[in-house]
Amino acid sequence: MRTPNPLSMSLRRRRLGVYWIFAINGLAFATWMARLPGLRDNLQVTTAEVGLFLLGGAVGALSGLALSSHIIAALGSTRTIALFATLALIAVGGVGALSALWPSLLIAMAAMFVFGVGTSITDVAMNVEGAEVERDLERTIMPWFHALFSLGTALGGGLAAVASSLGIGVEFHFVVIALVLIGPVVYSVHLMGGTQGGSNATSTAPGASGVKSRLSVWAEGRTVLIGIVALSMAFAEGSANDWLALAMVDDRGYTNAEGALWFVLFTGSMTLGRFLGVPLIDRFGRVPILVGSALAALIGLATIIVVDNPVVGVFAVIAWGLGSALGFPVAMSAAADDPERGAARVSAVATIAYGAFLVGPPLIGGLAEFTGILTALWVVAAVIALGLLATPATRKPKA
Repeated sequence: MRTPNPLSMSLRRRRLGVYWIFAINGLAFATWMARLPGLRDNLQVTTAEVGLFLLGGAVGALSGLALSSHIIAALGSTRTIALFATLALIAVGGVGALSALWPSLLIAMAAMFVFGVGTSITDVAMNVEGAEVERDLERTIMPWFHALFSLGTALGGGLAAVASSLGIGVEFHFVVIALVLIGPVVYSVHLMGGTQGGSNATSTAPGASGVKSRLSVWAEGRTVLIGIVALSMAFAEGSANDWLALAMVDDRGYTNAEGALWFVLFTGSMTLGRFLGVPLIDRFGRVPILVGSALAALIGLATIIVVDNPVVGVFAVIAWGLGSALGFPVAMSAAADDPERGAARVSAVATIAYGAFLVGPPLIGGLAEFTGILTALWVVAAVIALGLLATPATRKPKA
């Protein structure tokens, strides 16, 4: 009987571990995003104050991103994932419980700040780990990792819709999800080699080890342009995550449970787009596929804003989801093309992208007070158009 190659077996286990952590991160993220109307009701806040609540998570995310490459350099990617994914889950359980036991916007914002720190650092670490697995496999696979994130969000959104329809409060729902996901986090880290395994920025190349070297990537024009691509698609995705369920409830008159189902439709479409996108990227290249994706997102978003019809709306949300599917993962792959300072570049691109989550919630929430949520989403369309202009930067450098 032929013994499997130890290296290929190890690589398969690492790939499976990366799949797991992407799915877990997505499920945790969608748990509170899809129940945003319920959180708003518990906290008894306005739409503009919901924007401030989301801002707490965005500020936490940017704080985490600023430190992420240095933390990964010090701890390695898998140890970073173990620590900060657990922190994010604690924050999810905490914000649910506190919204009912002690309904305070400031406390909720603080809990979301902690969630933002935990999930953003985990995000960079799992993308660094995924990029290294992709390089070792010598094939495009990053969109599939992000497809598992989308699958996790679809599952989380589906569970949220069920919980909402059954009248289960966010305080119970969030705590249960947080406790259940601790075990899978530990298992995913085990598959990636445990807390002593995974990629480590300091071990990749001598030039990657210094703080000055890691910060210098911000002066690279290609890195900044890739960041703009990631920002535009993060805004396209994040605006749906933040506002789609709420917009369909407030502007279209659907129930909270039905609003969660619109969110599930979007995340399901993103999942499908990420699974189908890999062979298309391999055949046609990054740039043509990203151009087509951005156009689909623009058309879908514009349609859902101007057309109040459930059938048309379904197709519009599908186009929005499919169009938003590939931009962020392809940008992560492009940032990690050169492994020498992959963690620093991924961190920089992610930091630029998370600017969408910092500026977006208060901007859209503030505009929505005067125009309605759907009309405020025209800002997102403008940002997608900007990212469309920057897509040539994602082309693979010539060897």
